[in-house]
Amino acid sequence: MDTTLFFFLMVYITMGLGKLPGFKVDRTGAAIVGALAMMAAGSISAKAAWMAIDYRTIGMLFGLMVVSGAFAESGFYAWTAQRVATLSVGPVALLGVLVVVGAFLSSILTNDVVVVAMTPLLISITLARGLNPVPFLLAFCFAANTGSAGTLIGSPQNMIAAQELGISFTGFLSVAGLPALLSLVIVWGIIAWMYRGHWTLPAPPATTTPAPAAPPPTRFDVVETCKATFVTIAVVIAFVLDAWPRELVALTAASFLLINRKIASSDVLKQVDGNLLLLIAGLFVVNAAMTSTDLPQHLLHDMRAWGINLNDPLSLLFASSILSNIIGNNPTVMLLVPFLDTGSHADILGAALALGTGFFSNLIVFGSLAGIIVVEQAASHGVKISFGAFARVGAPVSIVCMVMAAVWIMLIQHHA
Repeated sequence: MDTTLFFFLMVYITMGLGKLPGFKVDRTGAAIVGALAMMAAGSISAKAAWMAIDYRTIGMLFGLMVVSGAFAESGFYAWTAQRVATLSVGPVALLGVLVVVGAFLSSILTNDVVVVAMTPLLISITLARGLNPVPFLLAFCFAANTGSAGTLIGSPQNMIAAQELGISFTGFLSVAGLPALLSLVIVWGIIAWMYRGHWTLPAPPATTTPAPAAPPPTRFDVVETCKATFVTIAVVIAFVLDAWPRELVALTAASFLLINRKIASSDVLKQVDGNLLLLIAGLFVVNAAMTSTDLPQHLLHDMRAWGINLNDPLSLLFASSILSNIIGNNPTVMLLVPFLDTGSHADILGAALALGTGFFSNLIVFGSLAGIIVVEQAASHGVKISFGAFARVGAPVSIVCMVMAAVWIMLIQHHA
């Protein structure tokens, strides 16, 4: 047990810090090394390790990443970013449009892929218009996180929670959709108020380099975008009908989009986040090995004695929100979901997980992968978003969203 606990703690310390102290081992590397170390140490057998990896979750994630990758390769994301950011509207209205677009795209496609694809274009286009890119990037990032909490396919952690708890597409939407929609008003309102009077950049001195020009028109393949759209609609309909296994639906959709005469399958597959898939596979093994020690079960029993019951949706909402800012939202869901009751209130528990990890992940930069992507890509384009600047806006957005989510959870609990 001591060896298993040691490896488990090392893996989750790395999840929290982003890398293993003293080594160049990131989160994915830690998950894989931890899984292999536990197998080598006898904490879990090779057969049990393979059985621990939920192929359904991995398959669904992979398939939907391919679908989202097809949109990226068709030029849809770049075209959308240019069309939205060049609208003849004022900064406040533009902020609202970006919030809606970010949330909508993230609710039907993987939010992290959407953020990766659109962030560089939003930076270049806002700079070309003389606008301060920071509030627009933060709004897009926050909306991607909160908007994606409303649907089963909005984020990897939602897919994991729904798959493990047996929640249907419509069941998930019915308990998480409305608060996700309301969160967009909160994101827009708080950022618009906090950045009032600070929408534009100072005029550069005459001796400096001219302002960057707007990026050239991007390649946009209408036929391929329509094909990807048709497949996405078919996937959503299949998920709503719930007549076939979700992983088979997602993989079938991926196979249709990979068979293409215009776009190479290798280019689409480049859009798949292989590191995330490996991280999830490794954590399945690490968590299974830890569960076999019965230590988590004893800890949960002790927590109930202290008045903390993870099967209470409100307690789960706050526990998952805090934990997600320590170890990340995907690891949080994977750590907690095996110990949740999959009975009649599974939908409400799933909503608590989705809203907790989605809404509170805007608190700090490292609360979500989307936040890390936005800050790092902004820095690579010469736009600095400091930890303090992110948290200064993220804190009130996260707190107000969480209060709203808590009220919603209490309401649906009362009427359940």
